[in-house]
Amino acid sequence: MKNLLKLSLISLLLVNVAFAGANRFPKNPDLTQTPGKLCTTPTEHRYPEQIAYCERDVDTYTKNSIIAKYDTLFGYEIRTMKRLDFKIDHLIPLCAGGANAEENLWPQHKSVYAITDPIEPVLCEKMSQGKLKQADAIKLILRAKLNLDQAPAVLKELQRM
Repeated sequence: MKNLLKLSLISLLLVNVAFAGANRFPKNPDLTQTPGKLCTTPTEHRYPEQIAYCERDVDTYTKNSIIAKYDTLFGYEIRTMKRLDFKIDHLIPLCAGGANAEENLWPQHKSVYAITDPIEPVLCEKMSQGKLKQADAIKLILRAKLNLDQAPAVLKELQRM
C-alpha cells in the first residue's frame, strides 16, 4: 500500500510537471484574433483559378506585436521563451491566397508547425494542378491548424488527390 501511494504521488507530480508548460504558447490560432484574411493587394495571380497572391511581407514590429497580443490576451508566455522556437504563421498560407495582415497571422511554436507545415506545399501543389479550389484548400488547412490531431488525415487526403 505504501509503495502504491508513492507511485501515485510520483505519477501525479510527473503529470503536473508535464502540463506546467502546456499553456505557455498556443497550439492553434485564436479565431477571435486570427480569423484569416485573403490577399487584397496581389503582386500576381496564380493557378488555374487565378487566385490573388501576396509576396511575404511581415516586418519585425508586426511579428512582435502579434506575440505580445497573444501573451496579453490569452496569458501565454511566448515572450519569455526562445524566439527561434516560434514563427509568425499565415493562417491561410500565402500560396493559398492568404494575406500578410494581422488578421491572418499568429505565433506558431515549432512543435505545432512540425505538424502543419508539411501540408502546405502539398495543398498548394494540388491548387497549382487544378485539383483543388481555393475555398476547399482553406477548409482543409483550417481543419488541420484548428485540430492538430486531424493534420495527418488532411495530408493523406491531399496526397490521394
